[in-house]
Amino acid sequence: HPGCSPVLQAARGYARPVTKSRKDIPSHLDDLPPTMLKKDYANLPIMNSVDDVVKRLLSLEMASQREKLKVKTQQLVEKVRRSPNDNGSFEVQVAILTAKIRTLEEHLQRHPKDKRNRRFMLMGVDRRRKMLGYLRRVNYSTFENTCTQLGIQYIPPQPYARRLTKRWMVKKALCIKVFQEKQKLQAAERLKKRREWQARAKAAREQQE
Repeated sequence: HPGCSPVLQAARGYARPVTKSRKDIPSHLDDLPPTMLKKDYANLPIMNSVDDVVKRLLSLEMASQREKLKVKTQQLVEKVRRSPNDNGSFEVQVAILTAKIRTLEEHLQRHPKDKRNRRFMLMGVDRRRKMLGYLRRVNYSTFENTCTQLGIQYIPPQPYARRLTKRWMVKKALCIKVFQEKQKLQAAERLKKRREWQARAKAAREQQE
């Protein structure tokens, strides 16, 4: 209003809500066709004779994020499983973890301050790295096929390197010295017990003779 004071106009402008431009973040669930049925209804024989409206209601077009994630997880599992009855191998577990990790990554891009889900994501990444490291040691061809099918770039963990400082070197020298002194005391105790045992054995032989 032109009759308002400049202070009031500045206050109204300051109190105006800020509209944030929300970026469209691509999802790993975008490649799922909307006409695909949900996981619980995909293998039912009766679905071939139902109405188109019912099929649309039971398709991914009307599905929630959780139901879409189930279908995506099943697709990833089908790529790496050893047999149709394989539900617990390392490859299947890696596929399930991959679907969860990618969903959490997309969630954290929208909500970067969600520390709880960030912790869950880091735990899943660490667990998947351990499983892939085991597969890499035991069966490299399976490891390579799993990474290729799931689109995973495996980076081996770096070896732990301790920074040498004067304090750490002095502490290590002291620990070595204490360990050596303890070994000397234990050696003296063992020698004393051995001599006592030899003396008792010698006395027992003399009594028998």
